[in-house]
Amino acid sequence: MSENKIKFALVGCGRIGNRHAEQITKFGSLVAVCDTVSVRAKELSDKNECLSFASLDDMLPAIKDSVDVVSVCTPNGLHAIHSIASLNAGFNVLCEKPMALNSVDCGEMIRTAERKNKRLFVVKQNRFNPPVVAVKDIIDKGSLGRIFSIQLNCFWNRNNEYYRDSWKGTMELDGGTLFTQFSHFVDLLYWFFGDVESVEAYGGNFNHINTIEFEDTGVSILKFKSGILASINYTVNAYNKNMEGSLTIFGENGTIKIGGQYLNEVEYQSLGFEEIKDLPVGNKPNNYGDYKGSMSNHDLLYKNLVEVLQGKGSISANMFEGLKTVEIIEKIYNKIRQ
Repeated sequence: MSENKIKFALVGCGRIGNRHAEQITKFGSLVAVCDTVSVRAKELSDKNECLSFASLDDMLPAIKDSVDVVSVCTPNGLHAIHSIASLNAGFNVLCEKPMALNSVDCGEMIRTAERKNKRLFVVKQNRFNPPVVAVKDIIDKGSLGRIFSIQLNCFWNRNNEYYRDSWKGTMELDGGTLFTQFSHFVDLLYWFFGDVESVEAYGGNFNHINTIEFEDTGVSILKFKSGILASINYTVNAYNKNMEGSLTIFGENGTIKIGGQYLNEVEYQSLGFEEIKDLPVGNKPNNYGDYKGSMSNHDLLYKNLVEVLQGKGSISANMFEGLKTVEIIEKIYNKIRQ
């Protein structure tokens, strides 16, 4: 691929789609957008002076020779369908998290990408948080020695209004709290510690009984193939606002906690080697008005994507890692929903 601007098309023109469009125009060019809510597609296309379509089926043949990458920003349950269609049409794909709502669909996405010889990128934005980068480096170097156990806490607020009149909260298109709110956190468990061997888990819907079709709170115990034990405690019932998104690691040569609300600061460290210090300031969290999401690292995602397609870098999160996140969440939900 030439080093000219990478050309993008975007499917899904909601809030996250608009955030992607902002970054696309910084690192490439936006050629077309589509959304079944045609007014949203038209608003985004007018803003970016690009083509507008009411469906992916209409858009894909129209952009055949003018686009390199399709960014999939639709509801979770449509990620597999839209990614596979785009790959089959001959485009590289950037898929928002989660990659899909089950590992079977992830596998079909991977097989399609390989068959069509196209790249399938998966959004894993927490990997770019400065504290996360620093701790990953420590783990990869073996500085912590043997890792004994880890604790992941995800305590956020999502009130009933967040889910009202939305695909969010539905089993078919949302899939569950771990998929929509906390899949970035689960991704780090695999990225840091590898495959999960076994799971025990419980969940309940305590505060959204008439609003969502799955749990708003869960607890899980994981045993990794390496022998590491982990606990996950998560809820969207933190009163009034997000409280904490943290990962604590207990190792042979130290204990460290990445904390804050979004894994955005080193909250505690007692290490038998040089401590982490002077980290760069990370991006602010995604701000959606009444609530906030993970840190807004989509600029770094698009920078990486462009570098990869121009042969200048390695992919930050590949499709197999996207599958691994879904597999771990699947194991947890198989226990909660049995």
